[in-house]
Parts: sequence; structure tokens; C-alpha cells
Amino acid sequence: MLSRREARHWISSVILTAALLAGAAGVGAPRVVAEPDLPGTGSQGADPIAVPPTRPAIERIEPINDRRLRVFVQSPAMGRTVQVQVLLPEDRSRPRPTVYMLDGRSASSNTNNWLEEAHVDRFYADKDVNVVLTIGGPASYYTDWQRPDPVLGTNRWETFLAAELPPLIDAEFLGNGHNAVMGVSMGAEAAMMLMVRLPGLYSAVAAHSGCYSIGSELGQAQARAIVATYLGQPDNMFGRYDDPDWLAHDVTAHAEALRGKAIYVSVGSGVPGAYDVPGNPDVVGAITFGAPLEAGANICTHRLADRLAELGIPATVNFRATGTHSWPYWTDELALSWPTIADAIGAA
Repeated sequence: MLSRREARHWISSVILTAALLAGAAGVGAPRVVAEPDLPGTGSQGADPIAVPPTRPAIERIEPINDRRLRVFVQSPAMGRTVQVQVLLPEDRSRPRPTVYMLDGRSASSNTNNWLEEAHVDRFYADKDVNVVLTIGGPASYYTDWQRPDPVLGTNRWETFLAAELPPLIDAEFLGNGHNAVMGVSMGAEAAMMLMVRLPGLYSAVAAHSGCYSIGSELGQAQARAIVATYLGQPDNMFGRYDDPDWLAHDVTAHAEALRGKAIYVSVGSGVPGAYDVPGNPDVVGAITFGAPLEAGANICTHRLADRLAELGIPATVNFRATGTHSWPYWTDELALSWPTIADAIGAA
């Protein structure tokens, strides 16, 4: 029998899951059912291999064009070869910083929504940085799960993104060791978790429309709902409701780790705004699904902003008066957050 506290979690999770499922055909066309993985591999964004790799290494590089590459990395942590995509600057003669960009919950196995929806390849065309984009990892929170999931496979993203990948990127593409991380929605929370847990790796973070209190009852309920929409088992991520691993990944609770970092956080109010108009192909989903989701993210962002202010940690926080949980607003935020990121990592 569930305890009273577990029952509250379960009820909150059911409500949030229902909302997510109801809007699954809406904003950004998130899938509801995850593509099945090969047993034990988690094939999202990966090339399954017969023998797990024993050391991190770049297996191969496939050019998409002269400045966009598919990079396949052998990951011992993930137990497979993982694809990322890399955008290179026009001038590749000298070392430069790197920006890591995390996708939202509907992460595709062959591209990244930052590319498809926000066209970051165009935005970064004149920027002197490497850009690394995650491929795959839907509903994974780009974190290290406690155990493999029957549907979502092995997720050891924190180890992959923070320990295995950066040295390979820097060596192959002249990275200078100055890094930033950016995410949207699920990826916003993931970016902040990486920043808090590995503050020595990143100088700056930009997080758009995320929720940053995964250790709270509501925060855990929304995370469980997101995992459940892809048929994953939430206990496989951070354990049962009372497992301390949930609080260990709570950004608001560990906000002190953000001191000295460049922080840009943004969120809309959930009130339909300039992009939520006829002619926008996602307008119905943006209003029916994206509006309440963004209103929830707004509450989460206020909680984090209040905690940062309480600690005296400077941050740029953009509370937009309108706007739903949808890509046109995040595309704007990409440009608005760039000065904060660029100054911190030394990108001219």
C-alpha cells in the first residue's frame, strides 16, 4: 500500500502525465511512445555495437556540410556509440570555446530541435565557437540514471557529456576549455543540473522554460510525468520517491554551486503572446498544451530566481509577460541570452 506522501506524488504525477499526453501532438510534436531500444543499449541517438567500448574515443566523423558534422563517440558509460552533432566556426585556425546544447523531452534519434526549430546553424554562423548538440535522449534529463530502463535503455548522460565528451571535442576541434551549456524545457533543467553538479566544467548556463526543483514534490511529479510519456520507468532514474538522489539533483536546493557563474534564465507567463496567433502551425498545441506547461515553468523559475536573490548570486532572468511553451519564443531567447554566454566564455 502507498504511503500518504507517495499517494500525493502518484496523484500529482497522474495529473501531469494526463496533461502531457493530452498535448503530445502539440508543441514541437513530441512523441508519446518511445521507439523501442535494443535490449540494454538504449538505441536513441546511438549505433548499437556488439561489444561495449572500453575507453572514450571518436569512432568516426561524417560531414553533413563543411561546418556541420555527425560525430560518433564510443562511450563506456553509455555502453554504446553515441552520436552528437558539431557546428564549426568559419575560422578554424585557432582554439575557441564550446557551447553544449541540450534538447527537450522529444529529442530525436537523428537531429536536435535546436537545429530544426531554432536554426542554430544560422545563428552561430558568425560566432567563433564550437557548438555540440545532443542527439537522442528523449525523457532522459541528460543525467545518470541509477539503472537501465527497459524502454529508454542505458542513460549515463552526465558522465558522457561531462567526463567523456569534452576532452575528445577539445582535442579534435581545438576547444580551449571554456564551456557553456544551454537547454530548453527538459534540457533547461538538465543544463542547470550539470552546472550545479560540475561547476568547474562550465562558465555559463542558459536555461529556457525549465523546472529546477526536482527534489520537491511537484518537481519530482513533473519529472516522473515526462519520463512516463515515453513509457520509461521513473524509479530507474533516481529511485523511489524518498530516494536522496532526487534531492541531490535539485538545482534550487544546491543553488550555491552557481556562485561565480554567468546565468541566464527565461520563461513566459503562459498567456498567449505574439507567436500564438493564426498562421502558426502549432498554435492550437501551444495554447492548449504549451500555455499551462509554461505557467508551471514560470512558477519553477520564480522559485529559482528567489533563491538566487536570497543567496546574493547575480543572474539575468527574463520573465516574459506573455508566451507559451513553444519554439518561437526559445528562438528569440537564443539571441537574447547570447551576450551573457559570450562574455563568460570569451567568445568575441
